[in-house]
Amino acid sequence: SNNNPYTSFGATLARDEEQNLWSTPHDVTHTEADDDRVLYNMIVVRNQLDKDSEEWQKLNYDIYTLRQARKEVRSRWKHILEDLGFQKEADSLLSVTKLSIISDSQNMSKARDILLKLSEETNIFPTSWELSERYLFVVDRLIALDAADEFFKMASAVYPKRPGGDRADEGPRP
Repeated sequence: SNNNPYTSFGATLARDEEQNLWSTPHDVTHTEADDDRVLYNMIVVRNQLDKDSEEWQKLNYDIYTLRQARKEVRSRWKHILEDLGFQKEADSLLSVTKLSIISDSQNMSKARDILLKLSEETNIFPTSWELSERYLFVVDRLIALDAADEFFKMASAVYPKRPGGDRADEGPRP
């Protein structure tokens, strides 16, 4: 209202967030990682098919499933960050763009180790999840904040791996 260009800003962000969970699609700094390309290619193929076809329905389901998995992983990370006291910073810590850099090249090895350990020893990622480079940047930020070990401990407590090596994909335990 009143010719204020920012009145619908929240609605636009919410819409963009639904379309792309990692950054706004119109952002020129948007990072296109492998998982982004997979999703994009699925959408392109689906849009070329007849909406009544079985192939279209299958691809549409796969796209929805992938988006939900990405959304759930981001939600899990955000939940832990907020529990660690990063309520105001959680979204910015999870934001990865082309301009994102590793704070210290010496942290790269430690960040990879922690990310792999999170994948193997917790349920923060779904079973079929391929490790995403964007979470390497997030772990690097946590190392710089001296919070990576606490994040791992919290992830282990909130999203523990089930006995026998199976992951529980239903979310956190009480």
